[in-house]
Amino acid sequence: MRLERNFVNGHFIEPASDALIAVYNPATEALVGHVSAATGAEATAAVDAAAAAQKLWGKLTSIERAEHLRAFADALDACAENIGAALAAESGKSVSDASNEARYAAQITRYHAEWARRIEGEIIPSDSPNENLFLHREPIGVVACLIPFNYPVYTLLRKIAPALIAGNTVVVRPSNNTPTSAFEIAKAVQQSGLPAGVVNILTMDHATAAAVCTHKAVGLITLTGSVNAGRIVLDYCKANIAKPSLELGGKTPAIIEADADLEAAASAIVASKTTHCGQLCTAVERVYVQESVYDQFLALLKAKISAVQFGDRATDASLMGPLVNASSRQNIHAMVERAIADGAVLETGGFIPEGHGHFYPPTLLSNCRQDMEIIQEEIFGPVLPVLKYRDIDEALAMANDHQFGLSSVLYTENYRTTMKVANAIEAGELYVNRTPADPYQGFHAGWKRSGLGGDDGKHGMLEFTQTRLVVMKY
Repeated sequence: MRLERNFVNGHFIEPASDALIAVYNPATEALVGHVSAATGAEATAAVDAAAAAQKLWGKLTSIERAEHLRAFADALDACAENIGAALAAESGKSVSDASNEARYAAQITRYHAEWARRIEGEIIPSDSPNENLFLHREPIGVVACLIPFNYPVYTLLRKIAPALIAGNTVVVRPSNNTPTSAFEIAKAVQQSGLPAGVVNILTMDHATAAAVCTHKAVGLITLTGSVNAGRIVLDYCKANIAKPSLELGGKTPAIIEADADLEAAASAIVASKTTHCGQLCTAVERVYVQESVYDQFLALLKAKISAVQFGDRATDASLMGPLVNASSRQNIHAMVERAIADGAVLETGGFIPEGHGHFYPPTLLSNCRQDMEIIQEEIFGPVLPVLKYRDIDEALAMANDHQFGLSSVLYTENYRTTMKVANAIEAGELYVNRTPADPYQGFHAGWKRSGLGGDDGKHGMLEFTQTRLVVMKY
């Protein structure tokens, strides 16, 4: 049985209390192991260690930091199987998918290492003679990283790699649902030779997380999570006016025009909705279909989504895996029941299976309306509601009539339609004739309640910097 200790200042520390957090496999409900719950004193020590390490880390040249990141990426690759085994056991993913997530995390680490010679300031013309304005990019200091359960390995590196190349140090709180893979990453930190205190990883309860986030040395809090979690982080930020970077909820609309490749669109949307049981913030969450092809497309969706089988991916990697826990499944099922009571038609799925594991069948709902809860609130599970529209203006109006604005999808062969949607969709991303995949050289940022700031690419890296203006008279 696994028993993981917290990682502070380059070492796995002996726990100061007997408090443990139990970790379960959501596919079997079997106990995977326990992790130590950090005390307030341990969490404070982690922030203090990060603050002390940052004074030296920030003074390294960016190319020296890049060398450390590349060594870290090599260690992640070397440890990918161990990281993947831990992630598979705690998340219900297949070992292959989980190990590949670790390798993808190594890729984004190498990508951010490449910013070493590309973090640029500016020279700005002055209004005064004999004067120059120099704008410098500087690290913020200590970054608190709050990691979700759905892609915990990739998201962890998605946050700490840009933080580190910019000269910051980090204190990481992994999800209590999926923490064991984070401690396998900590072993890679040790193997890579990263200086002590640069990366600290601890599991904790909400009160201890609040103590970390409100510590006076924390200058930025980065979160991937729900809107409610984002509101809590904004409250934390008020304590010391820390900078927030929030990637929050999503409700990706997919607009299907009559001229679209309907077969390809249906396959991609079903894959988006059933990958990791629909637990992706960019998974398609509502489908708008042009009325002339509505019946045809609904039939395609029903055939394809009905063909998806669910079960333990440890025994068959082709199956759709489980939801994260029983509470998530119950909440999703209740949303489906309320939608049906409100007039939606259940095409397939929509029941809680018997037996062990937090499984929920791929579910398709037709006859939905824009005002329904199932259209307005994030599902975060394998449930797909479908609506029809008359023309692209109506589709755009419905897609934009929403609190969220993270990703969006359009299927069409008409470039005029594409440009119209590209210039009018109220979302941080538009994917044309494909479903979302978050390229790490892009910028993953939401509009409206989907977040503040963002991840990936140049702009995601710059989230972890602050500016200093030097006005020089000569």
